[in-house]
Order: sequence, then C-alpha cells, then structure tokens
Amino acid sequence: MKNKFQLEFNRLYLVFLGVLVGILFILENYIIASISSIILVVLIIFNIYIDKRKKSEFQKFIDDFSSKMDIATKNTLMNIPYPLIICNLQGNILWYNDEFKSNFEPNQLMGNNVGDIIHEFSAKEVFIEKEKKYKYVNIEKRYFEVTAKLLETKIKSEKDSLFLIYLNDKTYEVNLYKDKEAAKNGVVLIDVDNLEDVLKVTEEDSIPLLIAEIERKIKAYSQKNNAVYLKYSHSKYMLIVQEKDIENEIQNKFEILENIKELKFGNSISVTLSIGIGRGGITPYENQQFAISAMELALSRGGDQSVVKTKDHLEFFGGKSKEIEKRSRVKVRVISNAVKSIIKESNNVFIMGHMNPDLDFFGAAVGLSRAVKMLGKKCFIIIDENSNSLKNALNELNKEEEYNGLIITSEKCFKIKDKESILIILDVNAKGYVQNLDLVNSFSKKIVIDHHRKAPNSIEDNMICYIEPYASSTCELITEILQYIVEDLHLKIKPIEVNLLLAGMSVDTKNFYFKTGVRTFQTAAYLKRMGADSSRVKKLLWTNLEGYKNKAKVIESVKIVDGIALAKCPVEMNDNILAAQVADELLNISGVRASFVLIKINEDVLISGRSFGDISVQIILESLGGGGHFTIAGTKINNVSLEKAEEMLKLEINKYLKEGVY
Repeated sequence: MKNKFQLEFNRLYLVFLGVLVGILFILENYIIASISSIILVVLIIFNIYIDKRKKSEFQKFIDDFSSKMDIATKNTLMNIPYPLIICNLQGNILWYNDEFKSNFEPNQLMGNNVGDIIHEFSAKEVFIEKEKKYKYVNIEKRYFEVTAKLLETKIKSEKDSLFLIYLNDKTYEVNLYKDKEAAKNGVVLIDVDNLEDVLKVTEEDSIPLLIAEIERKIKAYSQKNNAVYLKYSHSKYMLIVQEKDIENEIQNKFEILENIKELKFGNSISVTLSIGIGRGGITPYENQQFAISAMELALSRGGDQSVVKTKDHLEFFGGKSKEIEKRSRVKVRVISNAVKSIIKESNNVFIMGHMNPDLDFFGAAVGLSRAVKMLGKKCFIIIDENSNSLKNALNELNKEEEYNGLIITSEKCFKIKDKESILIILDVNAKGYVQNLDLVNSFSKKIVIDHHRKAPNSIEDNMICYIEPYASSTCELITEILQYIVEDLHLKIKPIEVNLLLAGMSVDTKNFYFKTGVRTFQTAAYLKRMGADSSRVKKLLWTNLEGYKNKAKVIESVKIVDGIALAKCPVEMNDNILAAQVADELLNISGVRASFVLIKINEDVLISGRSFGDISVQIILESLGGGGHFTIAGTKINNVSLEKAEEMLKLEINKYLKEGVY
C-alpha cells in the first residue's frame, strides 16, 4: 500500500543525478550538463515542496487524531512502554511509537496494513468485542502477546473507529517452553516382530550374523537419537528418547523401518520392526503405558509400522508389508476357551457386525450361533438393513424353521437385553462402522472378533479382543474357534451353517486367490469334511442379471492412470456390495495394480479399494478415515459429493505414490 505519511524521502536519486551532472561537465558535454543541472534544481525544489507538504499533512493528521481522543487515552499512549500502533477500521497503520519503529522494518510502518504484520488481527472483531488478545503471534521469528483495543474517541461512527494495538514480547518465554518440551522424554518400544519367521528361512551359519546385525542397527538407531538403550528380550528393546528426537523421527517417517529390511544374510523374508512410541504424558509411567498401547496397536495391524500415541492422538507410519500368517493353534485354543467361559456365564448372546453386512459377517454369525445354542444359551443376530449380498443366504435360512427369530433389529435388542447379556461383534472393530454404536455402548460385556487391521478408533473396554489381520476372513477365525467350543461339532453343525462359513471365506478371499495362507486352506478343507457343498456355496453367491448389467455400467466409467483404476457408480445405484465387486473385477484388467470404486449412498460416499499387494490400499483409504487390509480396504466419507470424494481420493493416491512407499 502507498505510504501517505512517511516524512523521510529517499534522496539517493538526487545524489545520483548530481554526480551525473558533474561527470558531464568534466567530459565538457556542456549542453546536456546544463539541461541536467536545470532538471536537478527543479527536482530539489519539488522535493522540498513535497517534504513540507507531507509535514503539514502529518501535523494535520496528528491534530485531527488528537481531537478525537480524550485525556485518559492520550496519557495511555504516552506511558505504554511496549511497541504500539494505531490503525483504522481498514487496518491501515496511522501512527506508531518509537518502540515499534525500533522493532520492525521501516517498510512495515505507517501507511501499511496491520494484517501484513499481525495476520491474526481483525478490526471488525475488535470493534464488536471492544478488546481482543492474540497469544503467541509469530512476527519475524519472534513471539508476541498482542492486545487490540477499540479507542474511546469523541467520534462514535464505525467508519472512523481507531484501534490501539500493543505488543508484549514473549519470545523468551516461548523459547523456554519449547526447550523444556523438547527436553521431555518419551518411551520407544521396538519389537523385531517377525524374527522367528526370518530365522526359519535363514541358513544356520548366517543366523548369528543376522541377529548381531539387527542388534547393531537398533543400537546405532538409539545412539543417533541420544537414547537410553535397553534390550529386555531376544527381539524386544526399549529406548528413552527426548521429544526433539522423536519429532525428528516423525519428520523422517521412521526410516529405520525401511533400513532394517536391507539386511540380507541368506534370509528370503525381510526383517520388519514394530515400534510403539508414548509421548506427552505427565509422568514416565504414563508414557510407558502409551508406548505399550501403541505397540499393541502396531502388532494388531500387521506389524512393520510405527505408532505414536499421546493422550488423545495417534499417528501411523509404515505398514507397507503384507501380513504374514503367524497365529498359533495355542492362541486359538486359549481364545476359544475364554469365549466359551464368558458365553456360559451370560444370559442372552447378541451378535452384531458392520454396516451393510456381508456374507463374511453373516456366515461367521450363523456359525457362532450354533456354538451358543450348544452351550444352552439364546442367540440373536442383529441386522438393521436389507443387503443384496445377504438375499440368497436369508432365503436359504428362512427355509429352516429352527432359525425363526434368530435375526432381530437393534430396536428389539434394546428391549430384550439385560445387564448379563453379552454382545459379540464380528468382522469389524472400528466404532464408526458398527451397525449401531449406541447399542454397542449400552453393553457392559463385549467380545470383538475381527480380521481387519485394528483401527485407531477401535471399540474399547472389551472382555476379549481377538483381532488377527493375518486371517483371510472372520469366517476362518470362527471356524477355528468352533472346533474348540463344541465337542463332536461334525455331528451338531447344520449343512446351511458350514455352507455359509465357506461362502464367507469365498467372498473375502475372492474365491481363494486373495489373502490366503496355509490356515485358510486347512479351514476350507475342514469345512468340506464337515459337509460343505461347493455348488450350494456358489448359489449363495449368485448375482442376478440386473447386477451384471450394473457392473458393466460402472466398468464403462473406469479410468486407468499409472496402473491404478478408478471408477464411479452412477448416482441411481446405491448398492455398496456392487462397488466392492467391481473393484475386484477391475483387477482382472491387464496392467492394473490397484482399483478404487466410488458409490454415493444417501449423503455419503463409500470407496472400495483392491490391489495385488504392491500398493497398499489400506494406507491410502485409512488417510480418508477407513481401513482394512493391505490388499482390501474401504472407507466412508460423510456429507460429500461424488466429485469431491474423487478429488480427495486422487490427492491421497498421489501423496502415496509421491512418497514412494510401494
């Protein structure tokens, strides 16, 4: 903005012109020198005139300004020992004191706008509130507490309002606080989460070298971060690290997660770490508890990642490796016995899944209901919404009189449950995706069984939380549990139940070519021995002709960029299962490494993501509030248009590819 009241003019151009005139006379170019001399004299006279005029204008402004203020205000201005300025409603600086001038560059002063210096300042807000404080305003690498007041003047109109702003330098206090915070200690727990698996595929002679190199890497990492180092198990370490070093690691996205994978001593599996960090706690013990929770979360999400936890915030880094099957039969037996014991001690048993329930949830729920009945307890499956994916299964179930009354709504559950009832939540662990969160919160006894990576906002206060991201499906987990809960299961389980369990596995594994391990095929073989009929399973997965036509319409909209296919469902479609099926189909296209399908349902947009494993759709969609697995994930974005959701998705995909994490 043009400076109206600056009294000091830059006269360098006059000096330059004077020197030029002198040079011209020396060179005996008298005509041009004479003309230049006349111009110089005119400019000097003009400069003197402008200078006097500016002084006159400034004096007039001061007189006018003084006439608007009462005596108390004038005394206040004279006695404040802080940098002080006065501005008008537009934020233009009209006056400043010497203290302010000594703190800031001359080009930031009179005639300029306060907003250029104090970005937080709003004259409109101060006019309404009369006085406003701005804490720790950063101005030229210094911190000030800024106080802005509406001046009491003789003129009351808004457009002539004047504002007094003074700054109290708080730089020392802020830097002291930052230094104090940076010196605080956090707790870092490190677990070589796949050490046993790595050692199994490493030649015996190389094992000592590999173990020594892993320890050397972690020691070097602790020294780099000036940490206290403790190894408390053959694969577990604890570091005490200052906050500033934790912050550096966050900025570097925990490079050790990738560096450790470079260790090659004949091992065909890369070494991976899980890191849990606790910071921001009041005591070291609280930070340790944060770190333990963070470690549990990192491991339950498949490992190979770092989780940073404070009192009310979580951050995730890494998670770029596909999960490797590593759960044991011993753990399954322990979980099964615990589930059996809790069911026996409960009255009614209620089973709930996620919104838009699918066959993996439903098959697992029906299978588990058999165990509950064998233990002599009443069982109910909660389904609030009709799902096209369950249409065939429900029709088959309705043919059997035994299952009458098995399926109820949340509303009925509220009416018949009591304090000794238990809620078993299947195929979901995130609060935002359960069918009815109010119902979940109303139960004091809860069990969670899921195969998705543990979500940051997972359901808490559970009696049992059995989350196995290494499993192909919840049906796989429930089938294993059933073998330990029900004796002579093959004599008691019904054909429809084993068919639904196998159908659920088929859905989540995409007919056994996605996310399958040895245990997956063992479980499927067990269900076949129990009487599962593949042809009946196929019928449970049937899609009608209209469904095929709708798939074709969505596939027509696909766009493929850098091996990533993206498609949008027409607005008239509202079947989220269709979107998931299309995402699966798109992986059959040559060159497609990952696929995303968006569908608008009411005011929300649902996104299904699939990949072959070189791109983590889970990391991409988790940044949009979703989750899942490395190769299969989904999310729901509330109150957004299809176009906006697509834009948000593309932004996260580009961010993922730019960081080069695949």
